[in-house]
Amino acid sequence: MRPALLDTLLEAQRSGRSVVLATRLSDGAQELVEIGPAGAREPRSMAGVSADQVYAALRAEEAQVAETADGPVLLRPYTVPRRLLVVGAVHIAQVLARTSPEVGLPATIIDPREGFATRERFPGAEIVRAWPDQALERIGLDARSALVVLAHDPKIDDPALTATLGSDAFYIGALGGRRTRRQRRERLLEAGFAPEAVARIHSPVGLSIGARTPAEIAFSILAQIIDVIRNPGAAPLAR
Repeated sequence: MRPALLDTLLEAQRSGRSVVLATRLSDGAQELVEIGPAGAREPRSMAGVSADQVYAALRAEEAQVAETADGPVLLRPYTVPRRLLVVGAVHIAQVLARTSPEVGLPATIIDPREGFATRERFPGAEIVRAWPDQALERIGLDARSALVVLAHDPKIDDPALTATLGSDAFYIGALGGRRTRRQRRERLLEAGFAPEAVARIHSPVGLSIGARTPAEIAFSILAQIIDVIRNPGAAPLAR
């Protein structure tokens, strides 16, 4: 790898950006490929690879050969760790904060309510005491981000979903019963989101295992996120 490419790769890793090293097999030419901001679906690349090919390599977290108009290109991903953003410092969030790091998803707890988002309730977890839209804008959302909305309060939940639906977050989940889900969908559609964007939300959240307790619900959520990671593009497991 050329020194300039290595410097760029190291800078991307330090700034928390996932990149793909593209190597044209016909002549060994190399470049680093990035996906643009949310909404810019084509990668900033001269290698001829598509955004879908780059995403596939990033999701698989292993090298892949992509066929392009210029011949085969080896795509080697350099990813940053995934992260779980939990909106609502409730009991389910406490279990998620303790267990999610075990599956490579360190949790950040987001809640403007100081009485909920405390070090005593979330020892060792990153805590952001701010309104979700402000917190998510500051944190940044990318294809390595998962969001779970648990506050069960539209004043907290809706800003989080509004900030996330247009992003590249690979998972969006929201707690709520049938009535809550219907009302939430109506509000988001009225806010201008397309039905397919709203359909990105996993709700009811978590796999259907009959979970009742906060711990059971937290485990079902983690299981669903793992399913999305390990089986991209597959039909969701039956609820």
